[in-house]
Amino acid sequence: MNLYTQKSKIFFVLIFFCFDIIILTKNIYAQNIDKSTDKRIGKLAYGKKGMVVSAHPEASKIGIEILKLGGNAFDATVATEFALAVCFPIAGNLGGGGLLVFREKNGQIGTLDYREKAPALAHKNMYLNEKGEIIPKKSEDGILAVGVPGTVAGMYALHQQFGKLDWKKIVQPAIDLAKNGLVVTEKEANKFNENQKDFKKFNTHISRFINDKKWKKGDILTQPELAFTLEKIRDNGKKGFYEGEIAALIVEEMKKQKGIITLDDLKNYNATFRRPLLSKYRGKTIITMPPPSAGGLLITQMLQMLQPFDIKKLGFQSEKHIQLLTEVERRAYADRAKYLGDNDFYPVPIDQLLQPKYIQERMKNFTFDKATPSKEIKEGKLLPISEETTHYCVIDEEGNAISATTTLNGAYGSKVVVGGAGFFLNNEMDDFSAKPNTPNLYGLIGSETNAIMPNKKMVSSMTPVIVEEKGKILFLVGTPGGSTITTSVLQTVINVIDFEMNMAEAVASPRFHHQYLPDEIQYEETNPNFTEKMIKNLEKKGYFCKKRTPIGRVQGIKILPDGRYEGGADTRGDDTAHGF
Repeated sequence: MNLYTQKSKIFFVLIFFCFDIIILTKNIYAQNIDKSTDKRIGKLAYGKKGMVVSAHPEASKIGIEILKLGGNAFDATVATEFALAVCFPIAGNLGGGGLLVFREKNGQIGTLDYREKAPALAHKNMYLNEKGEIIPKKSEDGILAVGVPGTVAGMYALHQQFGKLDWKKIVQPAIDLAKNGLVVTEKEANKFNENQKDFKKFNTHISRFINDKKWKKGDILTQPELAFTLEKIRDNGKKGFYEGEIAALIVEEMKKQKGIITLDDLKNYNATFRRPLLSKYRGKTIITMPPPSAGGLLITQMLQMLQPFDIKKLGFQSEKHIQLLTEVERRAYADRAKYLGDNDFYPVPIDQLLQPKYIQERMKNFTFDKATPSKEIKEGKLLPISEETTHYCVIDEEGNAISATTTLNGAYGSKVVVGGAGFFLNNEMDDFSAKPNTPNLYGLIGSETNAIMPNKKMVSSMTPVIVEEKGKILFLVGTPGGSTITTSVLQTVINVIDFEMNMAEAVASPRFHHQYLPDEIQYEETNPNFTEKMIKNLEKKGYFCKKRTPIGRVQGIKILPDGRYEGGADTRGDDTAHGF
């Protein structure tokens, strides 16, 4: 071997060694914090022909496979939603509901409301005792917490209107997943174990989620009863769930536990297409949900309140940035408590709440010098007119895009599993105001506008968003998180638009939250910006800071200038972005 050959070999060995080091460093770096900018880098994926970002790798994978088979984003949405019902039972569901925003390839936009609703036998005082006091937990756990599910009706309506592939083809992957079994992750095992007592307490049978030996990472969860339900849906569409054998099993479960949902409640449920809320922020168009989503109206309102401020100049999660968002959030959530309800039952004053003069008046008493205590904040005076859920985002090669949030409300909803059908039922009745000015599961208060009435939909925090710029999609985003949903989406939108983060950075960045009452800034315990010094400075101005567990699990897709899709999945869970 001559000297030249030896040198060449050494050179290429060094090149490959350096390449390996770069890749290793990049993988480590991708799960940590960029100390220079204080951003989480997160989970990033790219694609040219399609992208699915969801809370579970199996669901994202199934969504992408549907796109590869020639399906459009609407087909992939249905497949992803049903897959989440199998692999993410804490929030993915057949027994819950959701809200979604869509944009067709031709630029047409719309929303789909498949939110749960109150049964016909529901009544205003159903969670109060003879003294008019709330009966603890009655609206949160067990059979009486259940609203009429909307998920299957929503997915069927979406496919009927926009689907491309055969319905049976897009439901089948979820059936296969339920039959073949799911490898349980460490996070899922921990959640199953934490809820074992409730799984036993609120059920009259032994469900697939009960395990006396304790769940552990790597266990296989098979769900033949759920597969049976999905087969009925595959073969009979909406009727396969709301009529026939599955409907009978739901009502049988109701009778066993003295629930109130009837066959007529199920048969009469329909999803509703609604006109989206539109607004401008920094020249971008914000497309989101109208009521019964409180989240859509609130994020629209909050972005308008933020419009006059140079947020980037304030600095990412600087003291003034935290103050500003806190004060905006507390004012919007005060309005939520007073004015938000089901627009089909109560005329929500949307136009008045979004009037520029009203927005200015709401921020009139804001100052960086001190906090405005929530006890001094009430809902605004209207002017005359002149944390469990899951989110996923889907986009296809043609540009059809969906931002969808689906939920059981609390973790595993009511904890009730329908015997013989294998799925959890929601506990969405807790999202009504069981008693005016009394906190619900998430500490949110409400008024008579959100009181329980038969067939009425409860106010939702779900905030799916699509953002356009110059007539083209810029990004889509959403998150679970109960009352923190809207503030998490708000911060993510700001991260992309004001702080110019990529989508992975934007969804993984540390978060904080304020919701009017309780009067506290909740911050993630891992948030590095809430230093001892920061907290002391805020407390001097009259703020109370409270450490808490992670906030939300945001998913997003951004469309890059070269046309590629950039998917960002939150690092707070098993969330995964898949592109091709």
